[in-house]
Amino acid sequence: MIFYLSGTGNSKWAAQKLAQFTQETLYAIPEIMDGDCNFALKTDERIGFVFPVHGWRPPKIVRTFMQKLQLRATHLEQHFCYLLCTAGNDVGLTMDYAQKDLEKVGLHVQAMFSLLMPNTYVGLPFMDIDSRATMLRKKHEAEKALRDYAKAIFDCKRGEVHLHLSKWPRINSYFLGKVFTNYFITDSPFHVDVKRCVACGICKMVCPVDDIVGGFRQKPAWKHNERCLACFACYHHCPQHAIDYGWMTRRKGQYYFK
Repeated sequence: MIFYLSGTGNSKWAAQKLAQFTQETLYAIPEIMDGDCNFALKTDERIGFVFPVHGWRPPKIVRTFMQKLQLRATHLEQHFCYLLCTAGNDVGLTMDYAQKDLEKVGLHVQAMFSLLMPNTYVGLPFMDIDSRATMLRKKHEAEKALRDYAKAIFDCKRGEVHLHLSKWPRINSYFLGKVFTNYFITDSPFHVDVKRCVACGICKMVCPVDDIVGGFRQKPAWKHNERCLACFACYHHCPQHAIDYGWMTRRKGQYYFK
């Protein structure tokens, strides 16, 4: 089984590719999060987690899900467990957080991978989407790397670690990650330009945590219920470019996986 989270489609693409190669069942974390998160494992079934990096850490919904997860198996330790994350540049110590969360529910990670994908975070002044050339290069390199990762996962190769860390992983994940989590993961700055909005409802449809009120023929509004992941799926998918994040996204581009 493969549990995944995706906002703009990078991680969904990776999860789907892995599922095709390994013949494992896909589960979108937001769709099962409100259930009991209790699953029975088949003999020799692999356990995978695919998600984007948010502020050099796993997204909060992923961490909550991992801590809530219950897996039933005669010998849980014999099941191959792996992590794969997607990031625009580097992952810091994202996997350390995920490993510790999974250890609390009796899961021991045996392999870890990361893929560099087109950047999607546009919530700070100095951050924008990649150039078209960079996007194409990242996708090409990611597809090649994913084929190698998928083979290692299919063969249950323990000890495989292929991560894009950073020059200062501890500073990025512990210090900057804490600031990012506490102050920048919020839906408060989101607003819609009513003159450009055509009330298509796409933003509500693509929000992975159902944080948007609205729909077809309705103007969107954010719920401010602390569920927002700041994944920017709403911003990137808007066909009219009518959604902004305060002034941070002015004159910035849009991207979602195609």
